This record gives sequence, structure tokens and C-alpha cells, in this order.
Amino acid sequence: MALTGRPRALAEHAYSPHDAVLRAAAPYVGRRRFLTVTAAAAALAFGTNLPARGAAAARELDAARIGANPFTLGVASGDPLPDSVLLWTRLAPEPFEADGGMGEQRVAVEWEVALDELFFVVVQRGTVEAHAEYNHSVHVDVKGLTPNAHYYYRFRTGTWISPTGRTRTAPLAGVEALSLRLAAVACQAYRDGYYTAYRHLAKEDIDVVFHLGDYLYEYAVNSMGGERRYKDGTLPDVFNRETMTLADYRMRYALYKSDPDLRAAHAAHPFVVTWDDHETENNYAGSHDEKGDPADQFLVRRAGAYRAYWENQPLRAAQLPQGPNARMYRRLQWGTLAQFDILDTRQYRSDQAYGDQPHVPGPESDDPARTITGAAQERWLIDGWRNSNAVWNLMPQQVCFSQRRFDLNAKAKLSMDAWDGYRASRDRITAGAKAAGIKNWMILTGDVHVAYALDVKDDFDDPRSRTLGTEFTCTSIASGKDGEEKPSTWNTYMKANPHMKFFNGKRGYVRVDYAHQQARADFKTVSAISVPGAPLTTAASFVTEAGSPGWKPA
Repeated sequence: MALTGRPRALAEHAYSPHDAVLRAAAPYVGRRRFLTVTAAAAALAFGTNLPARGAAAARELDAARIGANPFTLGVASGDPLPDSVLLWTRLAPEPFEADGGMGEQRVAVEWEVALDELFFVVVQRGTVEAHAEYNHSVHVDVKGLTPNAHYYYRFRTGTWISPTGRTRTAPLAGVEALSLRLAAVACQAYRDGYYTAYRHLAKEDIDVVFHLGDYLYEYAVNSMGGERRYKDGTLPDVFNRETMTLADYRMRYALYKSDPDLRAAHAAHPFVVTWDDHETENNYAGSHDEKGDPADQFLVRRAGAYRAYWENQPLRAAQLPQGPNARMYRRLQWGTLAQFDILDTRQYRSDQAYGDQPHVPGPESDDPARTITGAAQERWLIDGWRNSNAVWNLMPQQVCFSQRRFDLNAKAKLSMDAWDGYRASRDRITAGAKAAGIKNWMILTGDVHVAYALDVKDDFDDPRSRTLGTEFTCTSIASGKDGEEKPSTWNTYMKANPHMKFFNGKRGYVRVDYAHQQARADFKTVSAISVPGAPLTTAASFVTEAGSPGWKPA
């Protein structure tokens, strides 16, 4: 059905990239980091392709001249609030070209939000410009919506109409919400297999999806698509190299979003996203990259990666990067039922201890000055807990919070990249949770490519100590290839970690239902991703009772 009526330009509902001026890189705390950013500042204008002062005056393209479908990368929505939701698309009639086939001109894009899939009852419409400086991505913050309601949305430019997306708003803050169903996903290495789990997730009745990091991987993807094994080797050589520049990262998002199952999941549900390491580079820590390159050089790369991430995700202007920095940690609420404190454990962390190798705890890893969140985010999190009246306090973040002993030795090796490598930082967060008296603390984690159900203990070395909350890891969508139900480490991990109640190595996601009395987690897995279309099964289900933390088999 064609869009009808003349769209209204609603300044309060849509923003131009020129409304959010990119400033010079903000200085870090400490002399070394200050010098690092100062050295990088001159390179950032080139490295991140910052908009020129005259960009707003760039000639507008006659949208009627777009000769091929520009909506090849789909649509998405995110960060639902009681009265608004963020809508996203990106114009790319030639998605595997650096400019998406759009050239350097700006383009007018119309949008509509309706109560029904046929758009008979349109409640909002407007026009926004897609700029070349932002790779013709579109971010529309639609306001004035009804709380706790479902909507349909779409875009149009010229004669082309986008796929229809479905989204929703959150319940009004302070109002009792009876239920919430979320899904948690992470780690979707394109080259490791098909996104079959997303195909199933798109059909689920879900309120919101949390993506916990590793939306893309920086590693090369060959012409065969890696494990996807395209017989005709159709992928261009541009993907067969590691992402380093803004152009590289933009192209890699185009590759990932070319997957129809990923596009279907985005169109079906609003997403709340946060990054981990591979959106930039494996296991980076703050301004430190994995290879030990100069920090100013890495910050130019990080600026490009952060910029491309924002361009390709349903994120508001508050998350727009400023040089190599971006405020990704933020707080959302679901009435009085749930509070979401979304963390960023990459951008502000201290460098990993002991060369980022598994290691027993020692003076280097246990230095009280070390942090995985940075001081400002740590204060923000604990202050938010003090003010929370939610039944469930959820902490979506990236790496394992609970202790994971890798062996059965008296002094076992731990991961230096997870919270185990930042135990003083974890102790401060745990102390803050206890001091705030938060109820029903649940940590949502990605990263590890396996599913865990973990009890958060007051003392992980004493199984009899108090259980403070629960944690789950959501396995991966694709990373790690097909996986196996019981990885080779299964027996060791289950014996070494009594607080680990479940461990499964297949691909999939976690679906969680929240009510006032309990939360139920269903670990969903697919039998294989090396071929498309595998069935979905429930590997295990656990519940935790409100007021009585700890996972129990459902």
C-alpha cells in the first residue's frame, strides 16, 4: 500500500546529524591517556570522516532517480521508552559498495508509524534527511507515543518503500507492569555459520531483544563466506581483510545486515544494543589494542569502529560518538517490574593483567586501582541502584561477572579478560549492590559462546555463602560454529564451579519471562548452523523466585 498524504517535517521527532556536533576527543584521566588523545586529535578528522562545515548545504538527490531498492539492509527499532522509540534504516541500493551506491548527496526519507500493519491508522509521520557523512543512515526518535503499546513503521524515499517493522513502547515509569519477555543474544561471527537462531527469534512473541556484544567481527571473511560455503564464491574481496578503517567497518555491517534472518529479527522486535570487543578489535581494553600498537593509532581505529556502530544500530543521538568516545551505558525501565542498567565494559577498562592469558589471581590482577567499568560508570550504576524500586534489577553487559575456575587446582587459573581479571572492580560493584539493597539482581552476559546459568555468590570460593543474584550467558548466534552440548571443558567447569548450574555449547539465545513472583529462563538452541534451517529446541529451563535468588530447574 502506498504512503499517502503529505509528510510533516517534525523537528522534535527527527534529528539531522548536524544537530549533534562532533567535538574533539575528550581527554582521559591521567597524563599518559591525555597525551594519547592529544596525539590522536589531528588524525581523527581524517580517520573518522567528520562532517565538513558545509555538509548541510550538500546538494539533495532527487529520490525519484534511485534506480534500485535502497532498503537492502532492512529496518530496526530500539531503546523503547514509554513515549518514544528509535527507528533506523540505512539507504544502500549497492550495499557492497563503499558509499552504498548513494554517492555524496543527501536524500529526503519519509517515515510513518501506525497502529496496524496495513497503515490504515497512521499516528505519526515525518521527513528526515539521510546524509553521506553518516553513510546515509537514518535515526528517527519518534515521540508522543502511547505507553505500553505496539506500533508498525516503515520508510519511503522516491518510489521505494521499506519493509515494515514492528516495535513497541515501554510501560509508563512508576506504573505496575505485569509481565516482560525478553531475549538475549550475542556473538554472531558471519563466517562461522548461518543465523538460524535469528530466524526462530523473529517468530517469537518478544517484548525486547538485548544484544550483548560482538554484533560483528573484525576478522576477514573469504569469498566463500567461511563456513557458509557459498559454492560460487560470491563475496567480493573487500571483505577478505581485517577491518581497520571507517570504510571497512561500514562495509562489514553491510555484509552482516545482508543476512535475511538478522533483518527479520530486527524488523520483528525492538533491540537494545551494547558492544563488546569485536565491533572494534579482539580483547581491546580502553586505549590498548591486542597487538600493543601505539594508543593514538588505535584510537583512530576505535573512532571509526564506534562511528560505524552508531550508524548501523537503532541508537539515539546521546550515543553518537565524539571522536573515539561514546556514551553507551544507559538506563531503561519497564514500569516498576524491571530496571535495565546497560553497561560498557570495554571502553573504560584497565589493560588486562598478566598479558591477557589465563592466570591465577595475583597482585597485578587484584590491584585495587584496576577497573572494568571506569569510575564514572561505576558510580552511575550504584547510584541508579539506590534509586531503584523495580522488582527485577537487570544488568545487561558483556563478559562473565561470576567466577569461572578453569581447572581443579587449589589456585585455579581465571580469565583475565572477564570480571575475574578485575576482582577489585567486581567487589566494589557487589558491595554497591548489597549497600543499595537491590532486589532480584540478574546479570545478562554474552561473550563466551556457550550458555551458562550461574548463581552470583557473596564469596565464590565458599559455596555456602549467600547468593546475591543470578547470571546467565546467552551462548552465541553463530560464533564457534555448530558447537556441542557438552564441550571438552564441561566436567572440569561443573566440578570447579559449584555455582554453575548449567553449561551448554550449542548456538542459540536465552528467552526470559518476568513476573512479580519469579523469572523463568529458557535456553534455546539449534542443532547446527553449518546448514540453514535447523530446528529450535529448549535445552533447559530454570526459574529464580523473587526474594529468593538462585537458579532452580523449572
